[in-house]
Amino acid sequence: MTPQPTIAVPGGLVWAKRVGPAQPSGSRPLLVVHGGPGLPHYYLSALERLADEREVVFWDQLGCGNSERPTDPGLWTMRRSVAEMDSVITALGLSDFHIFGNSWGAMLAQQYLLDFPSGIRSLTISNSAASIPVFAANAIRLKAGLDRATRDAIDRHETAGATDSAEYRAAIATWNETHLCRRKPWPDDLYRAFQNMGAEIFDTMFGPSVFRIVGTMRDWDVVDRLGEITAPTLLLAARFDEFSPEHMREMHRRIHGSRFEFFENSAHLPFIEEPELFDTVVRDFLGQHD
Repeated sequence: MTPQPTIAVPGGLVWAKRVGPAQPSGSRPLLVVHGGPGLPHYYLSALERLADEREVVFWDQLGCGNSERPTDPGLWTMRRSVAEMDSVITALGLSDFHIFGNSWGAMLAQQYLLDFPSGIRSLTISNSAASIPVFAANAIRLKAGLDRATRDAIDRHETAGATDSAEYRAAIATWNETHLCRRKPWPDDLYRAFQNMGAEIFDTMFGPSVFRIVGTMRDWDVVDRLGEITAPTLLLAARFDEFSPEHMREMHRRIHGSRFEFFENSAHLPFIEEPELFDTVVRDFLGQHD
């Protein structure tokens, strides 16, 4: 087995994996940026399906999965994360490639393109936002649509700081089955990602939950800068997502020439929930911009 790269980034060492042919004829590599923050790449393993056409590159961001797990909370900022992404791209020798970001990973990818705008073939923003305040407001709105017992359990235990209680975990499971992944049963790769999550990263950057975002990302907003993104961009939204499809339509309107695709039967992970449609859309988009 070929050893996977270990890359020095600000704060420590991270793990990366390259799948598929290194230089397939006519296609460019796809760099996959996972979400969380702190939810490692495992749940995105479905994108290995695309490796029959191109190289697909994964990495676990610092603090989760197979990467080192430093305990310095000062590391968990957008600025350092962008520097990490740049270090990974440089170390892997990526200079003419596509980027796919899901959730937090798409926020990181947006910020990366705004800070390092050259050398990117295309950007896919999967189920994400350009504004944490907008995302936070949408999560509160969706929580109000949960049954009263679930909603009350979330509020009561978060107020008491008892988020390790069985009742709270059950309530969050209901949220996740409604607005994160509606496929049942969940694939093992999704469970594995949560088992290897860097909880400190999420707690520091976001907060105790998506309903109380008080961390270092709480004010992040690049909506007014979306017009600066010049790479061909695909936006993937879904009906039941915890990220607002309406907000993603606004992002689409602000990114010149972008393409918008809507998944009627998905929540946050259309590559798991509607895999055939996802593959068709993403293969077509990447092929157009190779």
